This record gives sequence, C-alpha cells and structure tokens, in this order.
Amino acid sequence: MPTSRVLESSSPRTDPKPLACRGGEPDRAGRRRLEDVGEEPDPRFTLANERTFLAWTRTALALPATGLAVAQLLNSVPRAARMVISVPLIVMAGVIGVMSYPRWRALERALRLSQPLPYASPAAPLGVGIALVAVAAVVVLVTR
Repeated sequence: MPTSRVLESSSPRTDPKPLACRGGEPDRAGRRRLEDVGEEPDPRFTLANERTFLAWTRTALALPATGLAVAQLLNSVPRAARMVISVPLIVMAGVIGVMSYPRWRALERALRLSQPLPYASPAAPLGVGIALVAVAAVVVLVTR
C-alpha cells in the first residue's frame, strides 16, 4: 500500500499524452500525428482495432511460411506445381502486409473523428486468393 500512495502523489501531470505528442507536430509526410486527430476513442475500440491489425500481421507471417513449406517440402510434386501453389501464397502475404497498416490507420482515424468506419478490407482478395490456391492444390493432387 505505501507504494501506491507514492505513485499517486508523484504523478502531478494529468495529460495522458507524452510531451512530444501534445504540440500537434506533423509527421514526416506533413500530416498531423494520429494522436492529435479528433478525440481519444473508447480504449476498447482502439484495442479491438489493434487486435485486428495484429491478426492480419499473423496471417501475413503464416502465408509465406506455408508457401516456403510447400516449395521446399513437397519433393514428390513437380517443381512447377509447387511454384503454382507457393508463389501466390507468398505474394498474398506481401499484399496483406502492405494493406494492413493503412487499414488500421484509417479505422483509428474514423474512430477518433466519430465517423462511420471505412468498409474496404483485405479480406475479399485474401479469400479469393486462398480459394484459387486451394483449387490449384486439388488439381496438383488429382493429376499427380
């Protein structure tokens, strides 16, 4: 208990933002920092947005691992067939990696400005891509 009293009494600053974020300085691209746009949203929404970003990141990490595993470990399948399956997985990983941060940023900005959330999502291209890879894998397995 004495520790909590010390922490409470030694915290005179009430602004939760770090000193560097309070001035509204633009970032390297000349835009205002995201922390300085709008109002601080409910932490539950911000954390849910972050969890979604991390899920896309995990997916972007799993796809090239799967693609490399197909390319290297399925030695009984011809090399061309392995490439037809593995290369799209690796390319999709790159696309998801590139799309996930701007998506997170757009959602966070909409939350801060109390605007409707943008609908565009990498889920549709990812679903179509995985379906095409699955069809290619079935064709390779059946014609083998």
